[in-house]
Amino acid sequence: MKTIKSILILGLLLFLSVVTKAQPAKGGKKIGPDLFGLFFEDINYSADGGLYAELVQNRSFEYNPTECREWNPYSYWEYIAPGFSYGRISVETAEPIHPNNPHYLVLDVEHVGREVKFVGTSGVGLKNSGFDGMVVKANDPYNFSMFVRQLSKEPISFNIRLQNPKGDILAESKLSTSSNDWKKHQARLIPTQSCDSASLVILATTEGKFAIDVVSLFPEKTFRNRPNGMRADLAQMLADMKPAFIRFPGGCLVHGDGLGNMYRWENTIGPIEQRKEQRNIWGYHQTSGLGYFEYFQFCEDIGAKPLPVLPAAVSCQNSGGTWQIGGTGQKALPMDEMQDYIQEVLDLIEWANGPATSVWGARRAAAGHPESFHLQYIGIGNEDKMTPEFEQRFKMIFDAVKVKHPEITVVGTVGPAPDGEDFTKGWKIADEQKVPIVDEHYYTSPEWFISNQHRYDSYKRNATQVYLGEYASWGNKLRNAIAEAAYMTSLERNGDVVRMASYAPLLAKKDFTQWKIDMIFFDNVNICPTPNYFVQKMFSANRGDYYFDKVISKDEKDINLAASCVQDSKTGDIILKLVNYNETAKPMKVNLGRFGKIAAEGEQTVLTGSMDAENTFANTKNIVPTSSIVKISKSFDYSAPAMSLTVVRIKMK
Repeated sequence: MKTIKSILILGLLLFLSVVTKAQPAKGGKKIGPDLFGLFFEDINYSADGGLYAELVQNRSFEYNPTECREWNPYSYWEYIAPGFSYGRISVETAEPIHPNNPHYLVLDVEHVGREVKFVGTSGVGLKNSGFDGMVVKANDPYNFSMFVRQLSKEPISFNIRLQNPKGDILAESKLSTSSNDWKKHQARLIPTQSCDSASLVILATTEGKFAIDVVSLFPEKTFRNRPNGMRADLAQMLADMKPAFIRFPGGCLVHGDGLGNMYRWENTIGPIEQRKEQRNIWGYHQTSGLGYFEYFQFCEDIGAKPLPVLPAAVSCQNSGGTWQIGGTGQKALPMDEMQDYIQEVLDLIEWANGPATSVWGARRAAAGHPESFHLQYIGIGNEDKMTPEFEQRFKMIFDAVKVKHPEITVVGTVGPAPDGEDFTKGWKIADEQKVPIVDEHYYTSPEWFISNQHRYDSYKRNATQVYLGEYASWGNKLRNAIAEAAYMTSLERNGDVVRMASYAPLLAKKDFTQWKIDMIFFDNVNICPTPNYFVQKMFSANRGDYYFDKVISKDEKDINLAASCVQDSKTGDIILKLVNYNETAKPMKVNLGRFGKIAAEGEQTVLTGSMDAENTFANTKNIVPTSSIVKISKSFDYSAPAMSLTVVRIKMK
């Protein structure tokens, strides 16, 4: 009996401790829990050749000159015929795997030569070196697959291998096919050596004719070991930020370069051989292998809310290369197509949240996710020109979502700049239609961010909220990052107005960039995080849901100083952020008197250095934050280092 009583008392004490922890201090201003997140756009080869872990480039032979002048369906494939073999090769479209995937390759193996010692296996086939070489690691498994259709009577045998630039075999497997229908064939390759510039070789070793399509090579060790998943190290960098949400897949990518290039989410789900590949507005190709299912699954894997963005039934105003003249290449879907398009938007919500017994919920379940993705937000439009055509179509979509799915929060748009004609018109539309959140974008100088820290202080409360969906100062030096940090403290201070914020762009592949400022640079092997990345991570991983004024005092005349204090009601932790954009150290004073009993120590993280310092591939750790345990009292002085962001996390007793 005493044991039961002791257990009950212990349980009650534990419950009370949790309840106590969850109570914020008095006088705090409630801010949203989703303030800091990520924005992913397929720019700078962020998806194919980047976050998406596929190693084969042009796997479905769909490259063409409209994407890049020198591209064609054979691009990144080399015809090979070792051992004095010969044959013929062609690209055809007569009987594809799926209408969305029209091109495939036909090989007619006319003669397989004798195996010669210095040549190795003889045959006719293809070699693909991926995105500037395939990186393979010794003893790690790689999953190979291809679709083959037999066009001759006799079965055809294949030698599948990974090889280094010298032709040495790193891994090898054998396959054979005899089906007259498209059939998927698979093999598991385990290299004996690591190589940063490997190639995939598919060699037919018997004579005959066959069609081949959707050739794939995936590391088995993707992020969370997901099939068709993400490159593990890049994905982990994003997961480490603990973002509240992820906005995807763009950006200008969404409304596209003309109506035919608009991003249609339905084309990106289902088996990869049935997805529609298309030209990327940024001047290359997108396979849609990283599609809506993968985006939603990744959000779930890292605990971030999904924020898909759909076109507002108009294309980008810069369509047709009008970027330089500020044109309007904006085109609108004809009105007789609008009901179908609105249904497409509603179908997405059912696909994400509907029961597995619903039409679209069943398609989600068939992909391996019977449970809801718990979609809360949906974006309509991106940086659009505020034309009458846009306004009419946005209203139709917005009204339809509000009626059919009142539980969904629609995020609108107010153009591409922090002010100007489109900005004013966009806010007028938002006010008139009572849009719950609108998406503001701006890229500007670090001085602008320092000078505009009070931008949101004067915004209307209890009205349309702001999602700062894309912002950055022009540069990846430490001073750019610290200017952004100062501005981010103002986002916390105005967390009742600013619902969400995300830096942009997120990823950029070395030597393949269309945008000069980005958060994380990478190549096939290395990752180079910028100082901007560390600032974003320090804020995102230290979010609070209550803001407290007058906790940190500083020289109010010095606009280069900024600070904020928030509390996380889930943990009870008090989080201080102190920013110094000056080139000399500056004093600040912290008074925690309004809070209850606090721990005697806190965790302090500091990002500082020379104002023009940056990280490079030669020195990826030139600017990184350092952490330490520091003594904490109810009131203490702090000397903020020159050009620095300091985060102090303090636990309640």
